[in-house]
Amino acid sequence: MAKKYTTLGAVSDINVTPMVDVMLVLLIIFMVITPMLQKGVSVDMAKASNPRDMQDADKEDAVVLAITRDGKLYLGSDPIALDQITTDLKDRLANKLDKTVYVKSDARAKYGVVVNVVDNVRAAGVDSLGLLTEKRAERQLPAPPQ
Repeated sequence: MAKKYTTLGAVSDINVTPMVDVMLVLLIIFMVITPMLQKGVSVDMAKASNPRDMQDADKEDAVVLAITRDGKLYLGSDPIALDQITTDLKDRLANKLDKTVYVKSDARAKYGVVVNVVDNVRAAGVDSLGLLTEKRAERQLPAPPQ
């Protein structure tokens, strides 16, 4: 009598190991790249109780000037000197319809530096100037005793 051989069909179980490997690699890539995605220079901005929402400042083509605590100036993420602000802004805003410049300053930056930057921005022919701030955290008042 001849023996009958059966062949195995396709395996219908899901092999999760390759998917987990790919997900771990993607997680590591995102963890490494995310800190690099920060746009511009980070400063400890002043806090305000009633700030106006300026969502256009987060756009990719927004012109943002940053003033650090020690008085260094950055146009986007590039360092810039105070006397170069007017010419660089004129060049950047020449082909743009929206001539808005956003200034974010450290809360402990010297007031005179901020005034000089605003003066140079106005000399560049800027239509509107936005001063970026953070919203102050509101304190919860305790309920009055009864």
